[in-house]
Formats: sequence, C-alpha cells, structure tokens
Amino acid sequence: MGKIKKVVLAYSGGLDTSVILHWLIETYRCEVIAFCADLGQGEELDDVKEKALKTGATRVVVEDLREEFVRDFVFPCLKANAVYEGGYLLGTSMARPLIAKRQIEVARREKADAVAHGATGKGNDQVRFELTYMALNPDVTIIAPWREWDLNSRSDLVAYAKRHRIPVPVTPEKPYSSDRNLFHISFEGGVLEDPWREPSEGMYTLTVTPEKAPDRPTYVEIEFAEGHPVAVNGRKLSPAKLLTILNEIGGKNGVGRVDIVENRYVGMKSRGVYETPGGTVLRVAHQAVESITMDREVMRLRDSLVPRFAELVYYGYWYAPEMEVLHRTIDATQKNVTGTARLKLFKGNCFVVGRKSPVSLYDPAMATFEADRVYQQKDAEGFIRLNALRLRLQTMQRRRGKK
Repeated sequence: MGKIKKVVLAYSGGLDTSVILHWLIETYRCEVIAFCADLGQGEELDDVKEKALKTGATRVVVEDLREEFVRDFVFPCLKANAVYEGGYLLGTSMARPLIAKRQIEVARREKADAVAHGATGKGNDQVRFELTYMALNPDVTIIAPWREWDLNSRSDLVAYAKRHRIPVPVTPEKPYSSDRNLFHISFEGGVLEDPWREPSEGMYTLTVTPEKAPDRPTYVEIEFAEGHPVAVNGRKLSPAKLLTILNEIGGKNGVGRVDIVENRYVGMKSRGVYETPGGTVLRVAHQAVESITMDREVMRLRDSLVPRFAELVYYGYWYAPEMEVLHRTIDATQKNVTGTARLKLFKGNCFVVGRKSPVSLYDPAMATFEADRVYQQKDAEGFIRLNALRLRLQTMQRRRGKK
C-alpha cells in the first residue's frame, strides 16, 4: 500500500465516492485527485468541487464531456437501435467507458500511480470501468474499495460518513441511489429492491406522470443524416443540445419511463427504474427513417447484430476488438439513413405519424392498390408456389407415413 502515492478517483459526489475518497487517504496515505465527468448531471455538479476538497482531495478535475458523450457514445448506440433485454436503453452502460477513458488520460497526465472507482462488487459498473482501464492501459493499477474494505453495505457507508463528518446524500426521503446523465436517469436499490413495490411519483425527475401530461398532443420532427440526428423541427443543433431539447419535449409528455428487472453481467437479477425521454423519442424516430431508407436484407442483418451489440455495451466491452467490427458494420448500414420523422407525443406515448427521405426506397407507384404498370400481380402466383413447395412436401410425407 505504501507504493501508492497518487490516485485518480472517478468521483460523483455521491455517498459511495465520498466515503471512498476519505477511505483512500486513510488507508493508502496517498494523494487523491477527484475526477468528475460532466455528462449532463445538472445541479448535481454545483458543489462537487467544494465537497471533494472538503473531504480531502488535493485536486478536483471537472471536465465537460457532454458533446463527446452524445456524439461518440449515445449516437452510435442509437444507430444500432441498441436495447438490452427489450427495455433498457443503456444510459449508464454507455457512459462508463467515456468516464474511464478520460480517467486514464487524467492519470497519465497527473503521473498518478493508480485509478479507483466506486462501483460495488455486485454490480456491472466494476466490470465496465476495469475493462476500459485495462484495454487502454494494460499496466494500470486499479483500486476497487468495495472489494477491499470491511464496509459491507450502504448502511455501513452511511455510518462511516457520519463518523467522519462526510455529507451523506442518502436520506429517508431518498431511500434509493440514482445515476444521471444527459441521456437518462436511473434509480435502484433501497425501497426499489422490492420488485412488487411501485416507485413513488416523487422519485421521477425528467418526466411528468402520463396522467398529468398535456391533454393535447405535441408534434415534433427529427431530421437524420446517415443515421445521426441533426435537427429538431427544422433547427440544426449540436448533439448535446439536440438531446437536451428532446428530453424537455419528451419529459413534459411523460415519455420514456421504464421499470424492469434485468440480468446483471455478474449473474444476479436487479430491478432498475429509468427515465429516458429524449432517447426514447430518438429511437422511435430513427426506426421510422430506417423503415423507408434501409434495404430489407441489410436491416435484417443489422437487427441480428443488435442483441450482441447491446450485450457488449451492457457488459463493458466498448473497446474490445469485436465491438470495433460491430461499429464499422453498423456504420455501413446507416449510409442511406437520411430523412425526417414526424412524431406525435401524447400522455406517455410516442407515435410515428410521418416519415420522408430524399433517398427513400418506398415507391408509391409500386405499393399502390390502384392500377399500375410496374408490378404484374399474376407473377405472385409462381412466387407463392415456389415458397410453398417445402410446406407441401412436408404435408405429403406425413400423409404417406399414415398409410
């Protein structure tokens, strides 16, 4: 332990990392640099620097990574239509590799001996952080306090914090943990560990309850260029600003709430409640533009890769070689995904009501039920008979077997 002189800690200002900061100094007798990535946490960052310094950090590094987060992590997942186990849009999962990447860069710049994180020994984040650390710096020294100390629960952390006069953000009024960025906010633990218990309405931060959403629908148009969202209602916007606006629009209409029990990578099930208003709207819009611009077989091939892509993000393999291949493949499928989707948002729902594209593969002359000179309907007879051949042979064989 005496060999560790300087540590860069991924710091959020929450209960875990506040206690860890003090524990590192107490245990390793080392200098601790608190690194905080601004991914759109909002007011949560207001006093993070002051809190870290008061807890013992020798320096606090806060970096605004919002544009990089949305451009290089959110949008690639959006292009893949990535969703884990049918419900989770990966808001926390996609943020960890960026935080860990910058943490490694800060450690290199500050000539630190080690990096540390606040992920528990039961969760996914420990894997996400450490896989990224080792992928980008194979020789890095990693400190994972939850796997070293004798504090076995968050109750122990609260007691430790009170004993050392560290401000505690978990209270009886907020008996759960949360993680927020520009894409979503997640809630888990505490009262939410009972999967039968409905979350209290006061917990939600980004969305209104659908019952209290406006009684009139909101229409929004989202423009894409090669799979990337570039404009909202005709207004060109940077990635972070575009997502911010859609969070506001989706949130006020009650769009984007999800309550699921998911399978963690480490083997256990976990209940998570998520708010992803802008991300939900973008995913629906993206699929709408794809529907008129993507070739059928290209779409089927891409869709077959989505579960694997989502798993790799969820598990923490953002910088793995197989992920590089998937990114390149999915990028290739998006070359023609250019166009605009029109959506109607109403009381928690997000409906597609229009889509258009200058490179659309949809041809009204072919799709029409009216008379046309493009498609010979009698050609369908042979098409159907050829595709039915194996079905007919199967039934004929069964009949012979019964004789």
